[in-house]
Formats: sequence, C-alpha cells, structure tokens
Amino acid sequence: MPEQPFEQDRAIAGTGMGGAMDLAASEAETLERTPGGPLGTGPTEKPRSLWSDAWRDLRRNPVFIVAGLVILFLVVISLWPSLIASGSPLKCDLAKAQEGSQPGAPFGYDGQGCNVYTRTVYGARTSVTVGVCATLGVALLGSVLGGLAGFFGGFWDSVLSRITDVFFAIPVVLGGLVLLSVVTSNTVWPVIGFMVLLGWPQISRIARGSVITAKQNDYVQAARALGASNSRILLRHIAPNAVAPVIVVATIALGTYIALEATLSYLGVGLKPPSVSWGIDISAASPYIRNAPHALLWPSGALALTVLAFIMLGDAVRDALDPKLR
Repeated sequence: MPEQPFEQDRAIAGTGMGGAMDLAASEAETLERTPGGPLGTGPTEKPRSLWSDAWRDLRRNPVFIVAGLVILFLVVISLWPSLIASGSPLKCDLAKAQEGSQPGAPFGYDGQGCNVYTRTVYGARTSVTVGVCATLGVALLGSVLGGLAGFFGGFWDSVLSRITDVFFAIPVVLGGLVLLSVVTSNTVWPVIGFMVLLGWPQISRIARGSVITAKQNDYVQAARALGASNSRILLRHIAPNAVAPVIVVATIALGTYIALEATLSYLGVGLKPPSVSWGIDISAASPYIRNAPHALLWPSGALALTVLAFIMLGDAVRDALDPKLR
C-alpha cells in the first residue's frame, strides 16, 4: 500500500483536545516550578544579604564553633555556678591552706584555705558580667556619638574628634589607678563605668568612619531625594549597613575588657575582697607561687582561656562580615 501522507492537523487531532490541554498544563506547571522562569511567574530565590552570608560562613567555621561553645559554657556557669561547684567561694579553712588536689577540691586550696575550684567557677560570673556590660555600654555610647558626628559633620564632628584625641592620650591602666583608687564601692559598676568612659572613643571613631562611607551610597541619596527625614535615613538606611565594623570591634574588645578587669583587680584598684574575681585570686596566689603554684595556675588559665575565646570569636565574625575576605 502506498504510504499515507503525514498530516500535522490530523496528528494533533488524534490526541484529542484533552491531551493537548493536559500537555499545555504540564508545561505551564514546569515553567512555574522553575525558578526565574522566562515569563517571570515562577518563584525566585530570596536575595541573600550580608548577614545571611555571614551566618552561613560562621556555621562552617570551626574556630567560631569552638569559641562559641566555650563562651556558652562560661555564660551557663556564670548564671548557675552551683551546677558544677558546690559550697561557697567565701568559705575558707586555714588548716587546709596551700594543700593540693583532693576529693571535693580538684584544684586544691589557696593560701587562705579557700577552694580554688569553687572560686574559679564563681569568678567567671564577675568576668563575664564586667565584659558584657562594659562592651554594651561602650558600643552604645560610641555608636551614637560617632554615628551622629559622621552623619551631620561640621562643627560637632570636629569637637568630637578633638575629644576622642584627648581620651586616646590617657593610658588605660594609669587612668584606672587614678580614678578607681578613690572609689570605695565594692561592686562591679565603678569598674564598668571606668571602662565605658575610656573605651567609647575607639568605637566612636569606627562608627563615624562607617557612617561617612555609608551615607555616600546611591540608595541614601535616593532616599534623601524622595524626601526622607534625617532620622529615617540614619536608622533605616545607614545604621544597618554601618553596624558591621562596630560589632566586630566590640566582640574583640569584650575579651580585652575581661583582661583589664583582672589587671585592675590584681593591682588592687578594681574589685576588692570579699568579691570573687580571677584577678583577686591571681594577686592573692602570687606570693605562694613556689609552695602552691596550683592556686595561681587555675585562675590564670581560666582567664587566658576566656580572653582567647572572645578574641577567636571576634576574628571569626570579622572574617565573615568583611566582604574583602570572601
């Protein structure tokens, strides 16, 4: 038989109207499921921001994970030290002075017969409290003053720059010896206030530079052209894009403030007995370093580990938030 000529209309009709409609529907469904389809009707991926990229990088950074676990442990024992330490850190027995490790006192006893393990655990509360409160105060005060000076500029910017130069010229330890020597309070607040007083110029200068850089971007100029107020531009457009350097510096400075509190307490102008602080314990154990080195090594090791953890955390945050390192 001779072959029948191929007719396109007949082939389409053979499938039936329902088949053609089903094929069209399946193709449309495929296009809708495809991100960024040709017609733009399909779902598109959510745009990634600096913060989402930073969090993704931090979760993959082993340095951040280790430092975060150490800091989390310190925060937990600061809030609930009785979870891992029994007894009072102020309970001492001179009959056990300078004794080594034994049941109930794995770190031994110091020169006054106090349990070194219990005092080391309770000392974390003071260090974490001082570090966190001082960092929050410094970041808040420095960001507000520096941000306003960088945004408005002019006379107030010049005044703030000269004031920060004066504070930068004051040695921190010497300033602590002078200012805290006349304080009779035995709480952490004078120490925190001193750190905020001398620490805000660093954050202020960083915030000022970030705001000056951010306000020159096109989106800020567009918002200003549309009639946005200064407060809206500063809070909605500039602050979210200028806060990253402040967070990095503040995170690293937190460990520095913990070390500074221990230094001032060691010199006798920070916290004073009966407060429990690693600096106080290090100062009290220094004369007995030959006979009871354990009384010095444990609080010193806890202090070094804490400062190192916060510095490592700050370095990881800096690497995640700095686009130049990507």
